[in-house]
Amino acid sequence: MTSSPSPVRLAAWSMLGVPAAASLLAGIGADLLVLDGQHGLYDDATLIAAIPGAARVPVHVRVSHNSPALIGRALDAGARGVIVPMVQSGDEAIAAARASRYPPLGERSWGPLAAYRGEPTIDPVTANEAVWCAVMVETARAVADVEVIAAAPGVDEVFVGPFDLALALGTTVGDLLADRSPGNPLDTVVAACRRAGTVAGAFAGSLAAAENLIGRGYTSVAVAVDTQVIAAAGAELISAARLLPVPANPPPAA
Repeated sequence: MTSSPSPVRLAAWSMLGVPAAASLLAGIGADLLVLDGQHGLYDDATLIAAIPGAARVPVHVRVSHNSPALIGRALDAGARGVIVPMVQSGDEAIAAARASRYPPLGERSWGPLAAYRGEPTIDPVTANEAVWCAVMVETARAVADVEVIAAAPGVDEVFVGPFDLALALGTTVGDLLADRSPGNPLDTVVAACRRAGTVAGAFAGSLAAAENLIGRGYTSVAVAVDTQVIAAAGAELISAARLLPVPANPPPAA
């Protein structure tokens, strides 16, 4: 894994739901890779297929909702961590953390899928020590309860979803990022995480947003999204190619 030159952990984010996309993103130098099972095209089968080929970096999965079955299944497939959306309270944060860990620390059921690939399984104690549980703060209610969420036992990271949070607050992502007023939502999350000793993370999706979030104190930021990278790089190449000089009298075909 390529180490980050700063204390900030940078994530690549895959929406496309195919193993090839996950494998390619695992090689771009990010500190971890997130496979999106909520708004992306990853389902149970594609997660199982994609994770082994991308595991040269830690792979986390954003599950579609706070479900012990979905959290356990993503971890069984080999994910090193989960991102759980729409967590609204301390109790919901605790539930996500417990679903990520085997007893006595949690309620995860035993059933790692590595055995089906002929690979060694990780024992429960080691798995509990290694797993990462991030819970998403995306609503006004969650921001109001972020002190409790950030301090919930077993929660390693509070991860902000700026798009849903902006919608919930009746604003835009641009205005949310621009808000520097006392007690603004983004800084409130960072302050709560610092007091709790929990990582503050966020989805950026662009260099400008990443710069804003890192400047506020977020130390885990998703920057490179496969759908955006393909569209942006492809558009740039096509635009550049259209400017290439074309000879007035092209040579005859051989």
